[in-house]
Amino acid sequence: MSDLFYNLVWYVGHHAFWLTSTPTVVGAEVTRRPGAFILASNHAGPYDIPLLMRHTYRNLDFVSIVEVFRNPVVGWFYGSMNAFPLDRTKPDSPTVRIILDRLAKGRAVAMFPEGGFREEADSVVTGGRMRSGIARLAQLANVPIIPAVIIGSNQYRRLPAWIPIRQTRYGIIYGQPLEVRSDLPKTEAAQELEARLRQSFVQLNVELKATMKI
Repeated sequence: MSDLFYNLVWYVGHHAFWLTSTPTVVGAEVTRRPGAFILASNHAGPYDIPLLMRHTYRNLDFVSIVEVFRNPVVGWFYGSMNAFPLDRTKPDSPTVRIILDRLAKGRAVAMFPEGGFREEADSVVTGGRMRSGIARLAQLANVPIIPAVIIGSNQYRRLPAWIPIRQTRYGIIYGQPLEVRSDLPKTEAAQELEARLRQSFVQLNVELKATMKI
């Protein structure tokens, strides 16, 4: 595991997005915190990943879907950035072990609890379904979850968004770390944490839209 390739990709991507965008970023300072945490974000499209890389102060180990890694080139690229695959079709204990190992090493692991791309109407940011398990991982690793919401990343699917005149608008907002409550039984504590995470996604989306005036 090495951060060298990740840092190279960050350097190239940072300048490309700087030339093309005027983003609204709220609360990114929270990701300066030391120690392990899980970054949980909505997932509108593939450009969520480089934008989270750009604005999160810590390097992120992304949990990606196994289908991505079936493409040798893409799999090599993602793997070189410390990403690793998750097979959504079956219980994936090897992936769980990797996540817990990365967190035990003090790393920041990024996850998309929606389990795939979602339009806003079906997204967690408007109260949509969230795959269970992320709170249990935080509980097992004894780490907080930092929620994040991204708006407008899919503009980069269109060629005009890449014109270097800083016209593309998108937004990212980071919430405060959500800790696992120690005063509740384990199952209840995990359920309570997931409920707070769902609520945070909705609240952060409202706050970011108000900040961006959209």
